[in-house]
Amino acid sequence: MAIGPRLDLRHTQSLVMTPQLRQAIQLLQFNNTEVSQFIEEELLRNPLLERADPEISGTVAQAGGEPPSIDTVLARTDNVEKVVDPDPSGMHLPLDADFSNVYDPGGSGEASGGGLADDNDWIGQIADRPPGLQESLEQQARLAFSDPIRRQIALALIMALDPAGRLAEPPERIAEMLGVATDILESVRQIMLRFEPTGTFAVDLAECLAVQLEERNRLDPAMSILLANLDLLARRDHRALMEVCGVDAEDLRDMIAEIRQLNPKPGATSDAAVITPVIPDVLMRLGPDGQYVLELNPETMPRVLIRRGFHAQIAARASRETKQFLSERVQSANWLVRALESRAETILRVADEIVVHQEAFFRLGIGFLRPLTLREVAAALEIHESTVSRVTSNKVIATPRGIFEMKFFFTTALAGANGESHSAESVRHRIAALIEAEPSGRVLSDDALAQLLQKEGVDIARRTVAKYREAMRIPGSAQRKREKNLLAGG
Repeated sequence: MAIGPRLDLRHTQSLVMTPQLRQAIQLLQFNNTEVSQFIEEELLRNPLLERADPEISGTVAQAGGEPPSIDTVLARTDNVEKVVDPDPSGMHLPLDADFSNVYDPGGSGEASGGGLADDNDWIGQIADRPPGLQESLEQQARLAFSDPIRRQIALALIMALDPAGRLAEPPERIAEMLGVATDILESVRQIMLRFEPTGTFAVDLAECLAVQLEERNRLDPAMSILLANLDLLARRDHRALMEVCGVDAEDLRDMIAEIRQLNPKPGATSDAAVITPVIPDVLMRLGPDGQYVLELNPETMPRVLIRRGFHAQIAARASRETKQFLSERVQSANWLVRALESRAETILRVADEIVVHQEAFFRLGIGFLRPLTLREVAAALEIHESTVSRVTSNKVIATPRGIFEMKFFFTTALAGANGESHSAESVRHRIAALIEAEPSGRVLSDDALAQLLQKEGVDIARRTVAKYREAMRIPGSAQRKREKNLLAGG
């Protein structure tokens, strides 16, 4: 056998993570607000991109009228319909396709009504004025209330706020002025108490602090008594507070420290301050036919245009180096439009699958939340499990039952005695309900809770009950018994 150097040809296959594919993965994981920030950076980097005017991008041409003068529009993904195909070739290439040998001079007869004059307004697009407190609350009200009457009540409550963020008039007086029943106005106000910043729309300081403590799961009986005696706290009468609350000096110090962490005037933030409420990425509503309808939040869904007319005008008299630069920018812009469209379609597909699986929860409540895993959704949609994980990360969906992170709907399964599985979240909800309904003279131990759940068909151990109870920050039976005795003695 001869020994010496030689040349061999070998065929191998490998997966290469291109920069475009890496950015596409990032876009999937971003929420709509982060995508908007990413778009702003791309607008500064790419002169061939501009933000779509919502009025233009939503325009529908009248019969016999002139269509909008925009040639390339990002497909409106509010309802997963394509308005205009952003790929001029008509081919939907994968996001990691190689565009190195593609050149589009933009001189295919397309013309944009913009030209150079449209670039004069780019300074005004760099930064928008941050929303003030009133604008933020109005946006949350639009998302929280679909009924026109309740939405009008919400807007009236916003207008009735004092500078501290509390109601300047009693709810009864506001209801009388609006001509609505007090219980209807109160139901709206109770929802708005949880708006950001939490505690806004309270009638007094005690309620404002109580709502914030309740959100942190720290509103225990002793803390409720303390809030009912804020006058003693203002006078620093700690001895009297320890007596009425039934706590020692150390516990009282901890309680006062917790109150100091709260915001007594949630509305005192100036309009210039940036308020960051939870902005949903996906909106869900009940359609006229009784079926749920999903759409991406149009207020945060970014829309971009490719300035093809501007590109053609510059490329016609550009040097070779400039043409190369413009070609790269066109390829980048085409990829971005396709990536945004693909992202929107994937998010809505995943959200739709979640809603189909958890329909009983949306109609009947948290007790009917079903077990669901990323793998099940991935198998149903024929996509990779990691894609589902990225899509549901940092995404929020506004539903008729409230605003939830999409990860909320993925919960492990607990076996049932009859072979039916139960979601861990519904079991946690049942444990909390059993504890809430405890008889005044009896406190349920973890063993007793486990036995009750087993009788209801949930195969659960005492240790699991204790783990779920502690995760919900519910004290043990001994502490709950002391608190009940304290309230009975008071």
